[in-house]
Amino acid sequence: MDEQKSIKITDEKTALAKAEHYCAYQERSQQEVRDKLYEWGLYSNIVEQVIMQLLAGNFLNEERFANAYTRGKFNQKGWGKNKIKQGLKFKKVSDPLIKKALNSINGDDYLLMLHKVIQKKATLLSEKDAYERKYKLHQYALSRGYENDLIADVLKASDL
Repeated sequence: MDEQKSIKITDEKTALAKAEHYCAYQERSQQEVRDKLYEWGLYSNIVEQVIMQLLAGNFLNEERFANAYTRGKFNQKGWGKNKIKQGLKFKKVSDPLIKKALNSINGDDYLLMLHKVIQKKATLLSEKDAYERKYKLHQYALSRGYENDLIADVLKASDL
């Protein structure tokens, strides 16, 4: 059996050192770190103390995380604002920070990315009926997190 043995940490210094390393590797949300600390078997009072020390040491920064997450999901995966927003809510990022991070996406780049996503999917579709084809492209773009009206505008403007 391949049971993964769970790491149990009992003292605060070891937990802080491991958490610093965990946060230094990549940007993390407070909730991700909190979940990891609980996974390591720490009690809630120690977890909150470690979180406070990570915030004080600037290892954790929710705004920096929200911006990095938004940039990464938009640039690398081509996600729309709705899907990014849901991802950030899942990570328990506050609404003002989500709004700020989403506003950092350039409008022209956003439309260009939507057009690229639709164009790429259009090359993969074998649907001949124009109405059915546009419907499938619309649904695909919706599933990628783009707004309904923007998708409609892009599909009207293009001859896919």
